[in-house]
This record gives sequence, structure tokens and C-alpha cells, in this order.
Amino acid sequence: MGSVFDLSLVQRGGRLRRTPFFEATQRYGARGYTVYNHMLFPIQFDDLEAEYWKLVQGVTLWDVGVERQVEISGPQAFEFANLLTPRDLTDCQVGQARYVVITAPDGGIINDPVLLRLAQDRFWLALADSDVLLWAKGLAHVLGMQVELAELDVAPLQIQGPKSKGVMQALLAETVLDLPYYHFTQTELDGIPLILTRTGWSGEVGYEIYLLDSSRGTDLWERVMEAGRPFDLAPTGPSDIRRIEAGILNYGADMTLEDNPYQVGLGWMVELEQQADFIGKAALSRIAVEGVRRKLVGVEIEGERLEFNMTKWPVSAEGKVIGRITSAIYSPGLRKNIGYAMVPTECSSLGTVLSVEVPEVGERRATVVRKPFVDPEKEIPRA
Repeated sequence: MGSVFDLSLVQRGGRLRRTPFFEATQRYGARGYTVYNHMLFPIQFDDLEAEYWKLVQGVTLWDVGVERQVEISGPQAFEFANLLTPRDLTDCQVGQARYVVITAPDGGIINDPVLLRLAQDRFWLALADSDVLLWAKGLAHVLGMQVELAELDVAPLQIQGPKSKGVMQALLAETVLDLPYYHFTQTELDGIPLILTRTGWSGEVGYEIYLLDSSRGTDLWERVMEAGRPFDLAPTGPSDIRRIEAGILNYGADMTLEDNPYQVGLGWMVELEQQADFIGKAALSRIAVEGVRRKLVGVEIEGERLEFNMTKWPVSAEGKVIGRITSAIYSPGLRKNIGYAMVPTECSSLGTVLSVEVPEVGERRATVVRKPFVDPEKEIPRA
């Protein structure tokens, strides 16, 4: 298994960092990379539809070491973490994780990380692609808060799919099967220090293994592959097909700093009734009363299968451009083109007919439908 991707096509000097699993992803045939949090992120090992079926029918391994961990610690760690997000962390216990949004003063979304509470005064933010450390450092300085902030040399792998429990049992013994959804535990494997979480970006049953010793990246990768061999474990990139089916959003595509949680269907995380203040509370309180002018909706797009959109396609109603497709792709499971569109609120009702201009294809009819497209109660990942 040799290198199949010429890094000279994207790499210029040492500015772009590599995850601890980079050499292993090259050895196992990564076909392409993107840049995420200033790091090289493997996005594909096989045909995207083949990777989708490996995920939904079996088990897959992803290098997501680009999920950088910002640690918040110190005497005011809880107060600061709670200030960053509109989600009330009061009931988040040590050993639990939370999906959160980090909001700006105007309510815009800065990031949507998974938060881990490792101790009463120690939190990790597993980040999407934006510079949260810089925002947090500036905020802590201006407010004079007693916190320490740092990006840690920690790198996660994701093991996702219906056979992931079998792989984890083979890798770390049966006790891991008792780990509840959105909880984590600290452990080790052959002297490799790890944190194991019951989380993922797939809409399937899954786990994340956080590597705490970056010098052991290849060692950990190979041990996971060995444990997964009886289950036909396959290295893949994260599946955009499956995450769109599951209603999972991609920061930078489906939501940006220009969007607030109510616009993208994450208003359930805005807990205005909490006594504590948080950044953006005044703005989000006003938006909750006034409503939003645009919404992210699910759409089905008619016609032949469409490839994953590389740009945000224009969306029209009655001959006028009113919005954009943020993500769209063909779902082989649903046998239709599905995606998300950001449109004016008056065009967001179920059944609304829209028109999508697809580059090099032409105009396609689209209909607003419910999202998630599958498993709205998240019964699959909770299983």
C-alpha cells in the first residue's frame, strides 16, 4: 500500500500540519485531503458511495485528528466555558460530553464543538474548522478571567458504523459497551493513553478514540485495524451522504458566523432561562421574540443523481434568486438527491417548491421536506 496522493499539489512548506495518523492514511491509500484547522484532513479512500455503504452496513475508521482540542482550565474554568455557549452546562457532569455552539455577541455561530468535562475545572472543546482559541484568549483577557487556555496535542480517530461495538469490544474489552451515548472514559491500550467517547459525526453507532500521545499515531491506527479485521473495518473519510441524511451540519458550509442557532435548527441549545449570562444572550433573546428572516431547510432535488456540491448553488422562487444550497448530494439509501437550503422564512414551509441552479447541469426543481431525512429521534446512534 503506497502513497496515491501527490502532496506537492497542495503543500507549501511546513505551514500545514499533519495529524499523528498521516503516515498511516498514506499507507492505506488516502486519495485526497482538505485543509481543516490548518491541518491536512484525509477525506476519501474509495468511491464516496462505496464508503457510504461501508459505513451504514459495516464499520469505518476516520482520521479526525484535525478536531483540535482547546482546553479550558483554572479557577474560573466552569464560568468561562458556560459563558462561551448558550447551552447551560450546569448539569454536565465529569465524564459527560455535550454538543454545543459557541456564539458571538450578535448571536452568530463561531463554532459547534463537542465539549468534554474532564474535571470540575477542566473542559475540552473538540473543534470544527474555526479559530476558537484566538477568540477565547481575547475574551478571557478582556474579562480578566482566571483561566488557562491552550490547544492540546491530542488527536481523535472515529470508529463508526453498526459493527463498531464489535471492534471496540475486541480492542478495549467488553466494558466499553456499557459506555452511554455522549459519555467518555479514560483508558489505555498497550501503554497508549486514550480517552474513549460515545460520539460521532455519522448518524450511526460510533466511538471516538482521543490519542493523548501523538508519537503513537501509527501504533494506534494499526491496533485498531487489527481489531477491526474480522469486521472488515475500512478506512474512509467522513461520509457527507450519511451526515446529511442524519441532519448533521457542517460548519463553514451549512452554518457560519453570519448564522444564528435559530436559523439552522439549533435553537434547542439556546437556554435563555438559565440565570448565568453567556455571550450573545441579549441578541438571541431578541431573536427568539422577533423570529428569524431566513431558515435552513431540508430539500429533495428532482432529476438524475447529483454529485456533492462544491459551491453554494443559487436557489430561486418565482424566477428570483432567494437563497442558496449549502449542502447537496445523492443518497443511495434514499435513492434521491437531498440537501439543505438557506431560504427566507416565508419560503421555508414544507411542500414549498423551489428551483436550484446546478452548475453544468441546469435548473432542477426542489421541494422543502422535513429534516433529518432519516432517524429523527437518533435511535440508531443511541443503540
